Amino acid sequence: MSATQALLRGIKSALRLRKLTYRQLAQTVGVSEATIKRDLSRGHFSLHRLDEICDALQLTLNDLTQPIEGRDVLTQLSEAQEVALTSHPKNLVVTYLLVNDWTFQELVAAFEMDENELIDILLRLDKLRIIDYRPPHRIKKLTARNFSWRTDGPVHEFFVTRFAPEFFRSTFDGPGDAFRFAGGLLSTESLTRFKSSLERLAAEFEELARNDAKRPQAKREGCSAVLAIRSWEFSEITRLRRPGSARGGPRDRATRGRS
Repeated sequence: MSATQALLRGIKSALRLRKLTYRQLAQTVGVSEATIKRDLSRGHFSLHRLDEICDALQLTLNDLTQPIEGRDVLTQLSEAQEVALTSHPKNLVVTYLLVNDWTFQELVAAFEMDENELIDILLRLDKLRIIDYRPPHRIKKLTARNFSWRTDGPVHEFFVTRFAPEFFRSTFDGPGDAFRFAGGLLSTESLTRFKSSLERLAAEFEELARNDAKRPQAKREGCSAVLAIRSWEFSEITRLRRPGSARGGPRDRATRGRS
């Protein structure tokens, strides 16, 4: 296999692994989809274009020449890994930022951490095999594109007890803020449909964040979105129920509301 064929195979494998389309890669690089398709079919592109593709995929040339499908990528951390993070919140914060494509230089510039402290944290994360860290500044996250935290795991508990109360203690009146609460009665089919809509919206958020990752920090703002739906009834409504009254019956119509 020629060097060109090996690089093309590596790029295509990286796209499959990250579930990225040619169009998404083209948007990140800043060229047309047709250009990317032509480049990856013929292999006749410049070293500058190769650098742009590597930057977009967060890979080195060495990464491209190794079999990507055989590598371990994390779609979820183990219980022990999450416990290690929540035991030292600064480690969790740095992990969260790295998963969202922050660089070594950006972390040092934005936060009150000198290089030595950050290096100590990165070495711990490397030991936990959450990242691959090569001093002084090379960081490769080992999390997959579809990475998620454990359901009801230690990080989820940290989110519920520490993050969520602070997040919702807001007026949500900023220019980019939005808050909606909806309550009503849905069939199983409608509930499934709405859940799929939330998953698509979350995927759109992740795609936008991934596309914006190459923009300067000064042109990006930290933001968070909580997307959730569950079969649930407010406790004050439950207390008013007649004994034996079932949720979802005709009497429930009076409880429907939207704000």
